[in-house]
Amino acid sequence: MSHCGYSEDAVESELPGGCGLLHTSRKYLKLKNFEEEIRAHRDLDGFLDQASIILNETATSLDDVLRAMLLRLVHRPSNLEHKYKLHCNLEHLMAVLFTDAETPTEGRGKACLPSWVGRSRRGQLTFLFPFTVSSVHLLADTIQGVTATVTGVQYQQSWLCIICTSKSLIKREVCISRLLRPQNWGENCCEVRFVILVLAPPKTKSTKTATEVGRTFATMFLDINFRQKLLKTRTEEEFKEALVYQRQLLTMTDQGLNPSIKYSISSICIQKSHQLLQHKNFFPVAKGIREDFARRFPVYSLDFTDGIIGKNKAVGKYITTTLFLYFACLLPTIAFGSLNDENTDGAIDVQKTIAGQSIGGFLYALFSGQPLVVLLTTAPLALYTHVIRGICDDYNLDFNTFYACTGLWNSFFLAFYAFFNFSLIMSLFKRSTEEIIALFISMTFVLDAVKGMVKIFQKYYFGSRIINTEHISVLSLLGLGTSLNTSFHTALNTSVLASPPELDSVSNHTHEHTSRETAMLSLFIMLGTLWLSYTLYQFKKSPYLHPYMREILSDCALPISVLTFSLICCYGFREIKMSKFRYNSSESLFKIAEMQSLSLGAIGSAMGLGFLLSMLFFIEQNLVAALANAPENRLVKGTAYHWDLLLIAIINMGLSLFGMPWIHAAYPHSPLHVRALAVVEERVENGHIYETIVNVWETRLTTLGASILVGFSLLLLPNPLQWIPKPVLYGLFLYIALTSIDANQLFERMALLLKDQASYPPTHYIRRVPQRKIHYFTGLQVLQLLLLCAFGMSPVPYMKMIFPLIMMAMIPIRYKLLPRIIEAKYLDAMDAEH
Repeated sequence: MSHCGYSEDAVESELPGGCGLLHTSRKYLKLKNFEEEIRAHRDLDGFLDQASIILNETATSLDDVLRAMLLRLVHRPSNLEHKYKLHCNLEHLMAVLFTDAETPTEGRGKACLPSWVGRSRRGQLTFLFPFTVSSVHLLADTIQGVTATVTGVQYQQSWLCIICTSKSLIKREVCISRLLRPQNWGENCCEVRFVILVLAPPKTKSTKTATEVGRTFATMFLDINFRQKLLKTRTEEEFKEALVYQRQLLTMTDQGLNPSIKYSISSICIQKSHQLLQHKNFFPVAKGIREDFARRFPVYSLDFTDGIIGKNKAVGKYITTTLFLYFACLLPTIAFGSLNDENTDGAIDVQKTIAGQSIGGFLYALFSGQPLVVLLTTAPLALYTHVIRGICDDYNLDFNTFYACTGLWNSFFLAFYAFFNFSLIMSLFKRSTEEIIALFISMTFVLDAVKGMVKIFQKYYFGSRIINTEHISVLSLLGLGTSLNTSFHTALNTSVLASPPELDSVSNHTHEHTSRETAMLSLFIMLGTLWLSYTLYQFKKSPYLHPYMREILSDCALPISVLTFSLICCYGFREIKMSKFRYNSSESLFKIAEMQSLSLGAIGSAMGLGFLLSMLFFIEQNLVAALANAPENRLVKGTAYHWDLLLIAIINMGLSLFGMPWIHAAYPHSPLHVRALAVVEERVENGHIYETIVNVWETRLTTLGASILVGFSLLLLPNPLQWIPKPVLYGLFLYIALTSIDANQLFERMALLLKDQASYPPTHYIRRVPQRKIHYFTGLQVLQLLLLCAFGMSPVPYMKMIFPLIMMAMIPIRYKLLPRIIEAKYLDAMDAEH
């Protein structure tokens, strides 16, 4: 494709001697895929309905051929109502087809005037519209076929596609002209027999532009056999039949090149297949673990040396990412530690939660097959812990022992899943399902922050109320309950934000009076944390400072914002009381549970709870690992789903015995960790800017460093960690939610409903799927999202506990129900990665 720099409104400056500059650029276009891209068929159908075909054109000059084609478009029956307007714009359209439409006449001799001349005056400057026989190289926008050979690129000189965009056009127009004899119009156009003219208005959908329509017809004319067949046609009907046959041929050819329709069905990269899993897939025992180990062990040493040794170093990025992970893991760990402290009467407190996070995270970073995955304790795990405490109180059981027994059964089932390759089941989750879950988490982050702030205003802004310090709900302790972690845990925990925990500020008082300053300051701190963190996150796109400094500020957005507004709150508004997390020092961090005291009935009950817990672990661990290993992240060292599941079982077995909170893979921390270590570049396509990951530094050093720093944070209890106010955490949740929706196709497609079609991005699903089908699919995804919310955010605890079953139910919905509403090929296209 050749494109010369020209715009309709441009006015070239007059230069001495009539000289000027002509900018020409060329780029390759992808062939139109007639099997995948729905617009290829619609472009041709639109042409066949109102075909403008000129057979045996006798004109010899390029301008005469183009004039005849434009006149044919003007006199087409469908354009009769616009005939006068089109006829008036004929000279204008002829002008904009060429780059020298506004070339100064000074210095051009009269003998050089072409067969017709259009003139316009701008001030004292006169412009010509010259079209000579050899002026093909002055066409503003063309598409031409090329063939790669050992000696270079050879042009297909028998056809030429000319495309034009003009504001004077109302709709797209296509005309094809077959010349009576081959014409020599200059270099690379020595024997032209076919001319395709494509006109389009500038404001149109990205898949309906002149370039896209031209790409459709150019792909068809690339076939020499097709061109020979067109030369033999005698009527327009035969010409149309040849076009239809060529479309069918191209469609079958594309299917032959892609027999399995090579879409990336999901981002989970575990032996993706359109076939259902069979019994033999789960045998032999430990096959998946052995394959994971064989895949990851050869590059194990590189996980420590990449970015440290060699020419390409990334020490600065490692440091900033480690700081990001430290704050992103520490704050929710403190929050859930406080929640567990209240739920278990101090059996599991903040100290044990931090210690468990540090030890578990360190072991996982050291031995896992996917070290970019981040582990955290989560809201649903806190819910299970609360249920276990209730059972122990009802049946006079020792909490530490029953908790350990439940955790051991959970580890047993996880090990069973790992040895028998159960992670293959997660291959049934399509990309659309994963994105529903991801957007669900983002929604609950926002909901948690809003509910926490509402409770603060109810307490401090709208009148006074008495607070009984003996009945402060622990679930209200965290306005952060559901946030920083999982696909569905936030859902399981809507009550986590019941009311802001003013534990420290009210510990010595039984009455709290209205303080509007506290409410307004809390709102300011939350929004300020969100604004500063997101502004710094986007700072790498700004023109200020050196690119290296912009990248550092962007990577350190979270720790900078948390520290800044914590200091503002503590020192700038010292006289205003703010909420702080609950903290009670534990007597012993490492005291092993006494397992011999449990009866057989208690062991059986623990097995039931452990099975339900293992389902939560299984889905959460594999799903988050799949999102971190999404193909667009371009990770190259391989996956290890089975091995990591076994490692999670081993880690949680130890945590259970010592009475520490369980941990598993956390969303959106894991994908954000990958993003923080990525090298990103921007590309522009049809006026839309996209960020593409070039490569990711796959290292263990960041998670190792963050886990060590979390362990050292035990020395910072209770102060200065208690200086971090709750509104800062709410702002953190909003920031996490905002950054986690990047590249979420469900969110992007929901936004399409509010956009003008001309602003639609040229994504793969826009090209391959009819617009109505896209909106149908988006609506069905929204319904599934509402189903998740109905169960995950239910006030009934037992509905939350069976939430993993609802997640599994989305598999038959995708495979059995949706294909009855939308064709399978469109579903697969929208589930594709690119």
